[in-house]
Amino acid sequence: MPGPNHNARTVILGGGPAGLSAAFELTRQGCTPLVLETDKIVGGLARTVCYKGFLFDIGGHRFFTKSKEVQQLWQEILGSSLIRRSRLSRIYYRNRFFLYPIKAVDALLGVGPWEAISIVASYLRWHFFPYREVKNFEQYVTNHFGKRLFEMFFRTYTEKVWGIPCSEIRADWAAQRIRNLSLMRLVRAALRGSHGDPIRSLVERFSYPERGPGQMWETLAGRLEAMGHPVLTGRRVAQVFHDGRAVTSVVTEGKSGTERFEGTHFISSIPIRDLVRALSPAPPEEVLRAAESLRYRDFLLVGLVVNRENICPDNWIYVHDPAVRVGRIQNFKNWSPAMVPNAQQTSLGMEYFVFENDDLWSSSDSQLIELARREVEHLRLARADEISDGVVIRMPKAYPIYDRDWERHVATIRCYVEAHLSNLQLVGRNGMHRYNNQDHSMMTAMYAARNVMGAGYDLWKVNSEAEYQEEETEPRRAPYRPAYAQPPRVTPVPDEGN
Repeated sequence: MPGPNHNARTVILGGGPAGLSAAFELTRQGCTPLVLETDKIVGGLARTVCYKGFLFDIGGHRFFTKSKEVQQLWQEILGSSLIRRSRLSRIYYRNRFFLYPIKAVDALLGVGPWEAISIVASYLRWHFFPYREVKNFEQYVTNHFGKRLFEMFFRTYTEKVWGIPCSEIRADWAAQRIRNLSLMRLVRAALRGSHGDPIRSLVERFSYPERGPGQMWETLAGRLEAMGHPVLTGRRVAQVFHDGRAVTSVVTEGKSGTERFEGTHFISSIPIRDLVRALSPAPPEEVLRAAESLRYRDFLLVGLVVNRENICPDNWIYVHDPAVRVGRIQNFKNWSPAMVPNAQQTSLGMEYFVFENDDLWSSSDSQLIELARREVEHLRLARADEISDGVVIRMPKAYPIYDRDWERHVATIRCYVEAHLSNLQLVGRNGMHRYNNQDHSMMTAMYAARNVMGAGYDLWKVNSEAEYQEEETEPRRAPYRPAYAQPPRVTPVPDEGN
């Protein structure tokens, strides 16, 4: 990493939470950032889409963090527009709604006493006789909740989200998202209420921008422009030139034609696969194969306008029903009243997890809206004739997939970057191929900006909370390193209280 340079021009690929956080941190350090964004609007997956006055959040983004730096940044940018909201989410299973987090009485009444006994018996069996070697999602969840609860409340929804069997999803993803929860811990939390350090998955109150998460990133982009650092949108990264030691320039294509941007530092939050494809000269074949082997789950949101003042009390609903293809439903009015222009109407976000160019992705907007209309009626949330309008939003590469070999593929690419592209840093969800939260993406980007100033953060050690690390039943394997790669310099992460 080059030494401190207050006048460094840092070129940032991607204008989502990571890219914009890096740019803002650089301005505070006296540096000159330049952000290049493929899309017409900023925010990435955390954008907010406006359709006829209705605001749609792409996935539902809670603003909750234990990082004081991230919280301060949100507050600095949004001020009073960052409102406090109460959380209600439920699971739809067998034509009934179950509270999540689990409430003991609600669960008992919902499944009945015999099923409840079966759940507890299954939990005890797997608690005392667990899988000794935990490699996949199914094994991880079964050890923590029992096989019966896994089949009821995990398998259907998870396989909708990822499009592959639970046995093919790495345990890393479960450890990162479920975060050491177990059936007994959920029940204890429900019985005792919220005391002490909150569990992110169980947080009952959170912050949310009044006009959706995109308000945060649009406001931040506006601040950057006011400081003389406009975000350049509509520019797809086509080539990343390097000399075998460092990146020298980036070429984009888009509304302004072909453009070249030079810099002394580069930060990338775009999908790793796209970055590797753009490298010129091309990297070794092993690196190319690793990039092409990385898999992503794409995302469709069908936003529906419903002519009803109230539909359900939930912020969102997890749909564990194989009879419908929708995976999750957002009720945006309950995130913030400002998300709808008319208090007599409600907007729903029907979330479909897809692969690019599969049957759903390839369907027309009208077909998708009609599918969502039928499924809302099937779930008895509203009548089809109450739905007056709809819009379809497609998001490619929304979720990096943790399949069996993802870690090895990422390690191959990381080794090449660290050995041959010394002024390039990878940050954020797609930039690191890590299924993380918004605050973690921001933290990797903020630390990357400080590295431009000469700090020595190892971004791959940055995590949103240490307790989210996987509990392993076997020693962690040494990182995979291809034979051609030089050993990367690893600098201990300074203790920043995170």
